[in-house]
Formats: sequence, structure tokens, C-alpha cells
Amino acid sequence: MEKKGKLELTWVGKYEEEKLEPRILIEDKSKSYGDPDTENMLIHGDNLLALKALERDYAGKIKCVYIDPPYNTGNAFEHYDDDVEHSLWLNMIYKRVQILHKLLSKDGTLWMSIDSTEGHYLKVMCDEIFGRSNFVSDITYEKSNVTGLGQGGAIFNTGEKLLVYKKETVELNEVLATEKLTKKTMQRYRKYIKSEGRRELVDEFESASNGFPVKRYKHTGYEIGDISLKNFEARESEIRAQYYQFFDTIYRTYVVQQENEFQNALMSRMEKNSLYSVEYVPSRGRNEGKQTTLFYHNGELCAWLKDTAFLEKKDVVKTTKLSNVWKNDDIPKADLGNEGGVAFPRSKKPEKLIERILLMATNEGDLVLDSFLGSGTTAAVAHKMRRRYIGIELGDHCYTHCKKRLDRVIDGKDRGGVTNTYDWQGGGGYKFYELAEPLLVKNKVLPVYQINPSYTWDMVCEAICKIEGFTYEPSGEFQGHSSENRFIHITEEFVNTKYVMSIMKNLGDKQSLLIYCKKNQADMILPENVEVKKIPRDLLDKCNFESEVQE
Repeated sequence: MEKKGKLELTWVGKYEEEKLEPRILIEDKSKSYGDPDTENMLIHGDNLLALKALERDYAGKIKCVYIDPPYNTGNAFEHYDDDVEHSLWLNMIYKRVQILHKLLSKDGTLWMSIDSTEGHYLKVMCDEIFGRSNFVSDITYEKSNVTGLGQGGAIFNTGEKLLVYKKETVELNEVLATEKLTKKTMQRYRKYIKSEGRRELVDEFESASNGFPVKRYKHTGYEIGDISLKNFEARESEIRAQYYQFFDTIYRTYVVQQENEFQNALMSRMEKNSLYSVEYVPSRGRNEGKQTTLFYHNGELCAWLKDTAFLEKKDVVKTTKLSNVWKNDDIPKADLGNEGGVAFPRSKKPEKLIERILLMATNEGDLVLDSFLGSGTTAAVAHKMRRRYIGIELGDHCYTHCKKRLDRVIDGKDRGGVTNTYDWQGGGGYKFYELAEPLLVKNKVLPVYQINPSYTWDMVCEAICKIEGFTYEPSGEFQGHSSENRFIHITEEFVNTKYVMSIMKNLGDKQSLLIYCKKNQADMILPENVEVKKIPRDLLDKCNFESEVQE
């Protein structure tokens, strides 16, 4: 029988290995803003190299990643080249998603905005990286409405996709969609209790499920109101005022399912055209263990409008469970172009969209990452919602848009978006980082690599630690450690047997040492727990360094 290979998406260049240099990040304290002790990061530089730079320290620590990459639509955007060959786009995304997968915590999720141009290919690619069983949802986000007849084509595209994947396990927070109370909903919820009248205890018994008392009352002299919807269009403001006025007692009735023995037993002893109430303590459901009162009218159970709606700005707002279709009306985009105080035509996402994602995927204090930060929306929303964040952006708009926007958030000057929802007044901060240049560059004259002249020795040590997978934490003779038992020593001194032995005095039992040096004795006999590598030769085997000469 023919051996079957795994199902996967292939393209030109997919299997070409590239040993990326995990660059160091250099804080620019003149651009950092606000609280100096903050963990928030704004990184300027290529996002693939920046992600590689974060890989060791942040692997398994990111709770939520949101990315809004170029869609490869063939359009020319002010800040992005969005017209690349298909396989190049796939390579670009593939490398980045692989690292994002490593950065996610076990209960973390990846959310990706995309459209149909590359969306289906992205889905198959992520099935391979995450596993098909870790696919969470394919959400259609309705970014606009169809207006008029002059849009062109038989089908006008108003939606984008949100592909959602989990790392291993995830339990998303429940978030409800909201919409203005519609006429259709009003037709269901028209009656309200003007007066409960007098109630008389009919009977009392113990619940078979938990032993708590159940009291059933019959009401007399009650009064039921009915909101008329006639001439709705002409009377809409008047009708909405009534729904606002009687909000707490507006209800609809429904027939209880036959399998609900408890409710059916209660209702079997209720007279038609009557109002009853029952006081009891439920043994399950959302009111489990709480004293609860249910009303019954005309032989059916009452459902209150207030249980699925709330009052806002003199109006009634309806809530519903989220589906995988997020409607345009549910995520306001009023003045989106100026949201955050920065202009970012055609590609800015509303703060309400990012808010919903973070509400579902995170809690306060969780770490959020956006490696295609764009205008800075994800970082701005995370900041207002008191999440920690890392934002990465390559272009100059990292300064002109992302930084500018975050500074306004910290200063309390950004009054748009979700600001009022979280009563955001300002505060907090972020550290601004530049991605370092390559550690090694080609010599101007000779065909050899050398240490980048722009590097200080401390930067060299940090960079070598990062390349070798050590935590840079200078202490005594050592520049870092990869575990409790493995250390690294980096030196400009000539390394011989005597030098090695002097360093080894600082090692404990069962501990090992890696030494990096520029020159060393050729015929050294080393202990089994010591390894000596040369700069730059052995570094060249670890990474592919950029070739241009740095002045």
C-alpha cells in the first residue's frame, strides 16, 4: 500500500531554512513614556526579527496575539506594500505565525484579521502549525453596510474574516453582543406589569432537588399594560420612551418544555387568565443557590426584557450571545478615521473590535501582543483595559502614529474609542525599543565577518547570550545562564588552559561552562564540562547575518 503523506499547504520557498539572528532590543529612553517601571513594550523594527528577539524570554507567556497583516490585495497603501507574489506572502506569514505559536501560553489564542484573498490559504497553514483540533472559529466581521446600487458587481464584499486558534486549551470569556432595541424584539416584548396587586399564598412545599421551600402565590387586583406599536415609524420616539419608562416590568411569555417536570408541575395548578408568582431557590442554572421569584401569566412563564437588555442614554439596548457573524451595527465605527488622534486610511481597526477580542481572550494583567501594530489600536485598547502589551511596527508610523497615540492615552488626552467604557483618565507607560543592527557584518576590505563597530562590549555579550539561548544576566565571571547548571563566559582575552581553569573555579558541582573568545590556545585539553567557541567563526554557524557593511 502506498504510504500517505500528511495533508499540508505547499508553496515555493516554504522549506528553505533561514537561521534568523535573534537581535537584542535597545531601549531608547528618550522615546519611552510614562511609568519607568512598566512592562509594556513598543518595538520599532522588522517584526520577524523582533519576534525572534522575544522568543526566548517570552515563549509560553503571551495570553493573546492579535495581528492584522497586509491582505495581499494588490492595493497600494500609504504605510504598507500590500502587493507581493503569492508564495512570498505565504512565506512572510508562515515564519511569523510559527514564532507566534511558540510565544503563546498554553491557554493562549491567536486572532488574525484577513479577507478572502489569502484567508483560505492562511486557514490551512494554521491548521498545520496549530493542529486542526486547535481551530476555534472563523468569524465574519461585517466592516461596512451595502449602501446604494452603485457598488459594482453582483455581490459586494462587506466582510472580513477573523481566524481564531488556541495553543492547547482555552476557555473564552462570555461576551454579549449589543444592538438597539428593534421593532421585531418589541413585538415579542409588549406587555408590562403596571401593578402586581395583592398576592395570596396558595401552597408551600419542599423542593425535591435541594430541600428548600417553594412558595406559590396567586395575585388579585393586578394590572397588565400593553405598549402599542401602531404607526411605529411616526411614533418611534414615543414608543422607545415607553420601553425606557417601563423597562423593569416588560415581559413576554413562553411555554415551558415538557421535560421540565418542576415547572410543569407548578403550572398545572395555575388558572388561566391569572397572574402567579413563585419564590424558590434553584438547584442549577445562573441563579443557582439564590432566592428567586418567577412570574407566570395566563398559564405561561414570564421572561423579562431586563434579563437580556440594559438602559443606556435614555434608550434600551438588547444583548444577545455572540455568533460567528459580528455585525457592523454592533461595533460602531463613527469617526473611525480620527479615532486615537491619528489618521490611518483604509486599514485602521475600530477600538470596539479589539475590545471585544480582549474581553473574550484575556483578563486584566494578561499579556497581549500585536506584531503588525499599524496605527497602534491594539496597544491603545490594551492600555485602557489594563492589560500588559507588546506592540511591534516597522515603518516611521511607529513614531508618528503608534507612539503619538499611546502618549495621548497615557496623558489622558484620548477621549475616543473605549475610553469612557473603562473610565480611562490616563496613567501607565511603555518602554520604547529599537531593534539592534546585526551583531556581525562583513569587513569592508576582506571577505570576512567582524563584530559590528556600533556594538559596545556589553551589547556583544548580550547578543551572544541571546544567540546561544542563554539568559543575559551578568554576575561575577559569567554573563548569563541557560539553567541552574549551565553558564556562559564571554571575553576579549586570550584563552588558554590557565585561563579556563581560573574561570572554572567559579563553577559548582555538575555545572558546565561555555566560553566565547576572539583568540584561544589551539592545543588546549578541556574538561568534559567546558566548551570553547570563537568569535566570529562559531557564531556564523548559528545564524545568517546581514551582509551590508555598517559604518
